[in-house]
Amino acid sequence: MRQKLLAMLQMQDEMNSRVHSAWREQGYEWYRAIWIECAELMDHYGWKWWKKQTPDRDQVVLELIDIWHFGLSSLLQAESSKELIADRLELAMAPVSPDADFRETVEAFVSQLLVSREFDPALFNKLLCQMDISLDGLYRSYVGKNVLNFFRQDRGYKEGTYLKIWAGREDNLHLVEILDTLDSDSSTYRQDVYGALADRYPAGSAGHR
Repeated sequence: MRQKLLAMLQMQDEMNSRVHSAWREQGYEWYRAIWIECAELMDHYGWKWWKKQTPDRDQVVLELIDIWHFGLSSLLQAESSKELIADRLELAMAPVSPDADFRETVEAFVSQLLVSREFDPALFNKLLCQMDISLDGLYRSYVGKNVLNFFRQDRGYKEGTYLKIWAGREDNLHLVEILDTLDSDSSTYRQDVYGALADRYPAGSAGHR
């Protein structure tokens, strides 16, 4: 567990540095990004009582992974030692029994977030457990999304030339399919995800590199 936590912290630091080399000094409002993602998550899970809704688990998982990206960023901004952060996460993320409605847990998580403006790993862990996401599952999906973020940057995401929809589907959906075909324990997992994305991305599109 510790090695995977450290690996994810390192990857998040690298991704943030790709966006801005001095990202820790920019004062980014990570908490705001998190609660916006929580609203999107609720739409995918379903909350409207006036119509039939079925939770879209794949999309809920992707939103949780996005929240995890911002949560790691918040922790890294507050504490420079990845080892100390990993220690805190290891204690906070032990499996727990789901004891509430998922939507109520999301609201408790957001309520704490908006008051403290800090990411709470223990409350986030409750969301993972309620969606039956293990640390291995978190790692698998996180690495995949992290690689997709690098892939986007390499193909003009910041400049606005990246194509987010390929063959009629968003890149996130392509990623879900790709991850189902790869071994997350492989030493080349990151490279394998990137290569599979490159194979699917329209080669002749603007922003292709």
